[in-house]
Amino acid sequence: MNLEIDGPTATIYLNRPDKKNAMNPQMHRDMNEALDAIEADRGVKVVVVTGNGDSFSAGMDLEECFLRPFEDPMEFYRTNEVALNWFKRLKAFPAVTVAKVNGFSFGGGVLLAGICDLAVASETALFGLSEINFGIFPAGGATWAAAHNLPRKQALYYILTGATFTGREAEAYGLVNKAVPLDELDAATDRIVRKLVNKNPVTLSLAKHVYEHNRATDLPAAIDYDQAKLWELSRLTGNEWVNVALKQFEKRSYQPGLSTYDRVEAKS
Repeated sequence: MNLEIDGPTATIYLNRPDKKNAMNPQMHRDMNEALDAIEADRGVKVVVVTGNGDSFSAGMDLEECFLRPFEDPMEFYRTNEVALNWFKRLKAFPAVTVAKVNGFSFGGGVLLAGICDLAVASETALFGLSEINFGIFPAGGATWAAAHNLPRKQALYYILTGATFTGREAEAYGLVNKAVPLDELDAATDRIVRKLVNKNPVTLSLAKHVYEHNRATDLPAAIDYDQAKLWELSRLTGNEWVNVALKQFEKRSYQPGLSTYDRVEAKS
């Protein structure tokens, strides 16, 4: 695993290209350390996750994560707990997470794309939940990712058959935001990142919290939660949305429906 931090953007590269970036115990440890480093930086607004070589991730390394430690229950538990820990951390990460799916994405790779906030894929990327082909169902969050990102009939079809689908189909199902030709993948991802890094990081984080909460509640509870988080946002940002953004709008220096306000003024 390689980590690059460039101002407000961090990029994590899964780096086992000879194994299609299958996630082994060392990669799981590295991912936890990468998330620690990004959190410690405090300036990162966007985290891009991608794979080196021709794959995003072929999922869990079946031999190193399952077959070899299986006879020792505690070793098996510890080996996989490290993986499950960073999956949960990434899902709740304060920065916006973007999956850049450049090739094969199977099992845990589908999970990784599914738990990221946003995702861009090459049209020819190949996705699959192949667990049924070796006798189990997608576990460790992979079924959750399918259930929360794909329509029911499609999720069950791929879970039950182990069939594959392309990046273009992943866009149609809603697993990724956009599918583009492979040679346009970097540029398409960069366009999304540029939109995000201009935003207030506190607002980005709280917007994620509000979305996740409001998916599972009724409207009155959602409104109450919205209002509480709006007060929290105002307190944490010195009322930037009123004192800077709306003051700029009052002067007609930008149009909220088409662009964002100038945050340089907010910091001056």
